[in-house]
Amino acid sequence: MVIRVLVAEDVRLLREALVDLIGYEDDIEVVASVETGDAIVPAAVRVRPDVAVIDIELPERDGLDAAAELRDVLPDCRTLILTGVGRPGNLRRSARAKVAGFMLKDSRPQELVAAIRTIAAGGQVIDPQLAFAALDVADSPLTEREADVLRLTSEGLNPRETAARLHLTYGTARNYLATAVTKLGARNRVDAIRIATQAGWI
Repeated sequence: MVIRVLVAEDVRLLREALVDLIGYEDDIEVVASVETGDAIVPAAVRVRPDVAVIDIELPERDGLDAAAELRDVLPDCRTLILTGVGRPGNLRRSARAKVAGFMLKDSRPQELVAAIRTIAAGGQVIDPQLAFAALDVADSPLTEREADVLRLTSEGLNPRETAARLHLTYGTARNYLATAVTKLGARNRVDAIRIATQAGWI
């Protein structure tokens, strides 16, 4: 059986290197590669991969958000998060998104290939050092909506744009943002974004 893989990575050189590395294996075929978070689900629906290898920090849409939707739309497609950002909080977010694997980009090539095979067979692969570190990170104090508003703010959207994206009123979006800043004990929205990002809460 050939394992069908989708790769989502915005850096072209790395994306093409991953495609070449993974595709070199006789039992693995890269059936699609995309560079934005918005492109993941449509591409997956079109090509029906067994495993999606997804970076977290992608343009247009967070990789973990896309992974969560992918799980709902194509439950047979399992996700491996491959990231250069080794924050324990991101591992916790990955667990909430029910991804099958979480690896760092500085892993050895054969570790990645082995992880794809393990995940395709129904197993899980988690970076052990990050797994232990994640136990020391507190749960997010933010509600889902507060986290959504703060995440979109971190992407450069203003309150009106955020409200439109989330189908909220302008005032409600501003209130969510203000509440998030207060809950995090931050000085301002920039500080709140820094705190939440480092903890992997957005």
